[in-house]
Amino acid sequence: MTAVAERLSAIDAAIADAARRAGRDPAEITRIVVTKFHPAALVSELYGLGVREVGENRQQELSAKAEALAELDDLRWHFIGQAQTNKAGAIRRAAQAVHSVDRLRIAEALDRAATDDLLLDVLLQINLTDDPGRGGVAPTELERLAEQVLALPTLRLRGVMAVAPLDEDPAAAFARVQESAQRLRAVAPGADWISAGMTGDFAEAIAAGATHLRIGSAITGPRPAQG
Repeated sequence: MTAVAERLSAIDAAIADAARRAGRDPAEITRIVVTKFHPAALVSELYGLGVREVGENRQQELSAKAEALAELDDLRWHFIGQAQTNKAGAIRRAAQAVHSVDRLRIAEALDRAATDDLLLDVLLQINLTDDPGRGGVAPTELERLAEQVLALPTLRLRGVMAVAPLDEDPAAAFARVQESAQRLRAVAPGADWISAGMTGDFAEAIAAGATHLRIGSAITGPRPAQG
């Protein structure tokens, strides 16, 4: 086994163990491999190991890798970084899911960027801090944003996304995400995705009902130095 294969196997085993401890079926959980700063060749290697869900934080990397690997037509690209309205078109052309919709302007920009009949899966990012400068909609504004997104015909509202604050117990943070997810489903019953949990806290996220995990260097290895 290559080092990447060993790390992927170890993480998948740990995810399955965490799911069983939480009384959940591991098959309910989607593992997204975040390949930030890594070359397209690594994504190709991961594809050969069975990976079909890949995440990127930056539009430029997302677009470049999606174009380089266009022949892998069952590879799903998830955009998980902060989206800018002027890059909405490029994001939409490359990604099948956007996890970071946190305001109406970006939702409208993604909707306007549609060039075919395919729906774009979107999640509403929740800000779990008191800092309005952080990405994410305030929890109190979640339902309002959801109603606005539901009115956009080319977007499919799938659920919520959040990042646990570094200064908070992740179990407590993800409990708040779960509560927000329940409130969202009252507005959009089919929006049952919860994108939460990374390398250091995916077990707590799984216990709180996460359906999508975003795992990076624990699978890919250290990120290459950026010159």
